[in-house]
Amino acid sequence: MLDVHKSLHVSLQSKPGEVTQAVKDAISCGYRHIDCALVYGNECEVGAAIKAKLEDGTVKREDLFITSKCWNTFHSKELVLPTLKESLGNLGLQYLDLYLIHWPMGYKEGVGRFPSDSNGKTIYSEVDYLETWLAMEEAFRSGLVKSIGVSNFNKKQIERVLKEGTIKPVTNQIECHPYLNQKKMVDFCRAKEICVTAYSPLGSPDRL
Repeated sequence: MLDVHKSLHVSLQSKPGEVTQAVKDAISCGYRHIDCALVYGNECEVGAAIKAKLEDGTVKREDLFITSKCWNTFHSKELVLPTLKESLGNLGLQYLDLYLIHWPMGYKEGVGRFPSDSNGKTIYSEVDYLETWLAMEEAFRSGLVKSIGVSNFNKKQIERVLKEGTIKPVTNQIECHPYLNQKKMVDFCRAKEICVTAYSPLGSPDRL
């Protein structure tokens, strides 16, 4: 149930100017799953690498599995499809293989990617993630994404999605490593036939 094949997670910590070469090298070495997100700010660089490897014949589009994520400031129903299309434009793709809700909580919309008050505290929105999920289902039906899932969701949140939605999430992407084994979540997802994708498999010391 854990996604352990050759997967490249292009994160917020990736340095500008180095991403394109890193992704090109990864594809050349056999990596086929590229996990990115709009909020990382480097989708255009990822897209340039994909374009280069398609053009030189290293891979065909169907050989790659490209994941991106809907960021917290785009949780309203009317914003999900436009932000998906923005990611597709950045990546130079006609479709994504997987699109995730990055986090279950929404941030205040229209004031940047990380809205905060005068004290530096995050400003949250009142958009229910179920609204976001139903918009994700519409994105799936549009053909712009081949599958949809969630990230950083807990058991109760997934149960609400399963109850209120019509499409089951194909995966829940969560931090999972020896210091945070997530056994209960993995067992729950396995019982619901939801794949678990692990990020930070060696831990996340930058968060300490």
